Amino acid sequence: MQAVHLKYQLHSLKFPLILLLLSFLLPALTGCGFNTIPTNEEKAHAAWSEVLNQYQRRSDLIPNLVETVKGYAQHEQAVLTGVVEARAKATQTNINADMLNNPEAMQQFINNQSNLTGALSRLMAVAENYPDLKANQNFLALQSQLEGTENRIAVARRDYIEAIRVYNTAIRTMPTMIWTWIWYRNAKPMPTFSIDEAAQQAPKVEFGK
Repeated sequence: MQAVHLKYQLHSLKFPLILLLLSFLLPALTGCGFNTIPTNEEKAHAAWSEVLNQYQRRSDLIPNLVETVKGYAQHEQAVLTGVVEARAKATQTNINADMLNNPEAMQQFINNQSNLTGALSRLMAVAENYPDLKANQNFLALQSQLEGTENRIAVARRDYIEAIRVYNTAIRTMPTMIWTWIWYRNAKPMPTFSIDEAAQQAPKVEFGK
């Protein structure tokens, strides 16, 4: 009977002891960077989602833009077709957060988006030859939206690159690197953008001059 009573007392003390241990352990883990890696990973995923949002915004503008230009520049079929085909390739490849550690898929996505940027630049250069098109209100509105979207893409890419830098640094440097050995063994460096500076430039549009 006494043994049973003692066992009950020990059991009743077990839960408070666990709580007490956690109250000391959790702050210690937080203070030594235990949460740094998953936190930085989530920030990188969120930054990538914003990149995708802005690329999708640009893609949504293109059909209306092509139709507007076609109404004034029907003889520029090769350029128009180039934009349509580049958009199709760009939208076929979509990199979700789970695929960010796939450098081949990531590079293909980046190249497709870069090709679309180039096709849009050629389209805008052709539009310079058609004064009536440059004066069209619908085209001017689309031009403004495209310029704004390209700027937002550049900002989103910059923020993503910074988020990846922070994450990659955390899994390679002390003290957070310790947690990649002990706990976050699947944490791998994420690739970043690797297209040349010229390819990253927004389409040049200087209408009305």
